[in-house]
Parts: sequence; C-alpha cells; structure tokens
Amino acid sequence: MEDYNQLVAIRKEKLEKIREKGINPYPYVYNQTHFSEEIKEQFETLEGQTVAVAGRIMSVRLMGKAAFCHIQDSKGRIQVYLRKNEIGDEAFELFKMLDIGDYAGIGGEVFKTRTGEVSVFAKKFELLAKSLRPLPIVKEKEEDGQKVVFDQFADKELRYRQRYVDLIVNPEVKDVFITRCKIISAMRRFLDENDFLEVETPILQPIYGGAAARPFITHHNALDMTLYLRIADELYLKRLIVGGIDRVYEFGKDFRNEGMDRFHNPEFTMLELYVAYKDYKWMMEFVENLFNHIAQTVLGTVKLPFNGQEIDLTPPWRRLSMLDAIKEYTGEDISGMDEAALRKTAEKLDVEIGPEMGAGKIIDEIFGEHVEPKLIQPTFITDYPVEMSPLAKKHRDNPRLVERFEPIIGGKEMANAFSELNDPIDQRQRFMEQMKLKDRGDQEAQVLDEDFLRALETGMPPTAGLGIGIDRLVMLFTGQKSIRDVIFFPQMRPEQK
Repeated sequence: MEDYNQLVAIRKEKLEKIREKGINPYPYVYNQTHFSEEIKEQFETLEGQTVAVAGRIMSVRLMGKAAFCHIQDSKGRIQVYLRKNEIGDEAFELFKMLDIGDYAGIGGEVFKTRTGEVSVFAKKFELLAKSLRPLPIVKEKEEDGQKVVFDQFADKELRYRQRYVDLIVNPEVKDVFITRCKIISAMRRFLDENDFLEVETPILQPIYGGAAARPFITHHNALDMTLYLRIADELYLKRLIVGGIDRVYEFGKDFRNEGMDRFHNPEFTMLELYVAYKDYKWMMEFVENLFNHIAQTVLGTVKLPFNGQEIDLTPPWRRLSMLDAIKEYTGEDISGMDEAALRKTAEKLDVEIGPEMGAGKIIDEIFGEHVEPKLIQPTFITDYPVEMSPLAKKHRDNPRLVERFEPIIGGKEMANAFSELNDPIDQRQRFMEQMKLKDRGDQEAQVLDEDFLRALETGMPPTAGLGIGIDRLVMLFTGQKSIRDVIFFPQMRPEQK
C-alpha cells in the first residue's frame, strides 16, 4: 500500500507541474471524429486521411524524439505514433509526463507501420484527463504460438467493487454487458411487435406482494407511513388488466431482503407481462417463441454452450408436472401427501426444512434440491400443488393443483407463469392461508392486500402472466457462473478499511 500511495503522490506532483505550465489537465471538450475499430475496418478508405481519436493511454514506448502508444476507446485500441518535430517540443514534453491511464486526444493521419499495424501518425496531441490512480495493467505475451495473459486484475471482489477498473483492463467484461443490453432490446421489440404496452408501476408500495419474499422496509416522512420496496410488479400490473389494458409489461427493479449467492442479488431486474383472455398453455408457446427470438437475434443460434454440453432451445420443450418430476428423480410419489407425510419424505431425502414451512414450501425444497439441478435441457415444470401458488388459478382438472409452470434451463428456473387467479373469493381465502403461515413464522408468506382484492371484485378477465429474471437469463446466454458477473454494480459487504 505504501508503494501504491507513493505512485499516487508522484502522479499528483505531475498534475501540479502540468498546471504550472499553464495547461488545463481537465479540458471541457474534444472533437473526436473516429473510433479505433472504425479506422481499422475502413483503413483502405481512411489511409492518409486526417482523423481525431480519443481514449485512455494503455501502453507507452519512448524512443528518444519519438514514441509509440496505444489508446483505448469504447470500441477497442489503436496505436499512435508521435514525433517531436511533428507535434512540437511543448506537446512532446507533455506526452513524456503522462502515465498509463491518462486520457488523450490525437489528431493525425492514418497509416500502417512497417509491421503492418494500422496506426495514427500524430500531428496534434492534447491531454484530456489526468489519472491519479495507477491501473492494474493486464499484460500479454506469446508462448508457443499462444497468447498468455499474466498480471491479471483477477480478484473477483475487487473487480465487483471497482467495476470501472474491471471494464478498463478486462475488455471482455464489457462484451457481457453489451449482450445484456441487446437481450433486453430484443425482448422489448418482441413484446412491442406483439401489441404489448410498456408501463411503470410503483417501487415504493404500502403493501408488498406478488411473490414469496422478505421485503426491504423504509419510512416516508411526509406521510408518516411505512413503505416497502417492491418484491414483484404483479399485483399492480394485474390492476391494469382490470382497468382494460389487455397486454402490459414492465422491465422493473425488484428488491428482496434475503440471502446472497451466485444466483441471488438483493436488487435484481425482472420482466413481468400479463395478457388478457389467455392461459398458461398459451403462455408456454409464447415463452418458447420469445427465448428463440432472443437467441436468434442476439446470438444467431438457438444452441447455447453449457458446462461442456449444448442446450438446444428449439421448440417444443419438454413438459413435465412437478409431482411427476419429483417421482421421476427421487422415486417418491408425494401426490396426496399431507404436511406430516411430506416432512417424513423430506427427512428421508435429507432435505433440510424448518418448522415454519407449510406443505408448499416443503415440496419446493424437495424439488429444488433433487430435481431442478438435473434439468439441463429446456423443460416446463407444470401443475404445482395449490399450497405453493397463492396467486395462480386452480387446475381445471384437479383442484389440488394450480395452472402454473416454470421453464427450467441449465438447472435453474428462468421464469414463472400462471393462469392468473381472478376469482376474488378464492383469492381472499388463499391470502388468509398465507397469513396463517406468516403467523407460524414464515417471513416470506404473502400478505393480504385489500385494494388488490377490491380490483379483482371489480372484475378481471381470464389472464396469463409471466415473470422472467433478466439477470439469470443473461447468465444463461453469456455463459456466466455468477449473477455478479452480469450486474454492473452487485451488492457487496462494506469494505474493510
């Protein structure tokens, strides 16, 4: 740390010397005309032409009265050749004072060096921003014809805390987030083309609902009331269906005050959508088409690499009821079991459960431990026990089940969908059952929402609903192992000073 602080001090001294020369180390604007990759791709057209490039200095090689450097912009890197007699004594002396990480603007002619590298022959040079902190520069070398990377900025925790540094020195990280943006854009276009209306619903809510989760709690001073960060968009979006907007969707931030692991972050992105006059069978086909549209649009293929295997998104996907899936992968037939029998089965299967858990939670734990991780190819798990889904409509052929599905891909659920419950009497009873679980200590049980019930009593048509976890979807499409690798700024513990 002492050496690092000394390097920072040296850079600050250089900053003062630059100011003493009457040079502003942080000017207001620079007229950039071309990006690095654009110049390389259009070399035949741009050769000999004057361009203005700007970016961060990532390497420097001084050779007396000349120098080479590489600058990195938002598209890539390009080499710059500087000669003292071209840019002038003052500018060349300024260049010699700069460090890796400083921003510079270079105006000059496009050419190729004797080694064939597309470069810019500098005619003008400007300092655009002085960096006061050294970068952990990643170095590369050739060994046996292979590129070897060393001195990597590889500390995961440090990379998440200092994402700005991570993006600078690990360019492949930016590619993941560019893909994330393309995925969301593709989804939005698909929904818009299918006559959905994008809407916004409250993040601060007087009653949290729409999912089984613990909320974050805050206080509104002016109204002197407790508010909750939303755990889901569901109940407000269904209010809009009641209001006559037949197809709605929202890309929203949700917040759940729960544990953190490689699949969970307390703040995450969800897509929720609702369609009037449809059911969960219609929604399964819609999900297949949506995922295929994303894959074709963003990746150009419906086949994704996964842990040495290949996931094929080609429809139709396998459909398997939850109870049949548990029987297939555990050998246990839990259909018709009461809570006591389910507890014995969970114990037999070495599934850890708590006394506050009802039958639905126990089934969910059994499924999550023994079935879900084994479902690699796209599979719709359907027809959940009614205890697990207080907002889903009872199955038309079996009132002990609900019309619900989750697509499982790569061993994790990617979405959740229902034929939505629109019977206000049944919905009130389901809420009451949830309140009993809350009294038993289940902090994730849902709470009774009188205004939502009032909306259902006003009348909601048959409706299909869907929620997709965007972060997990991006993990799947980019091959990332942790949710933190697809969120720019994941939640972290406080730094130890």
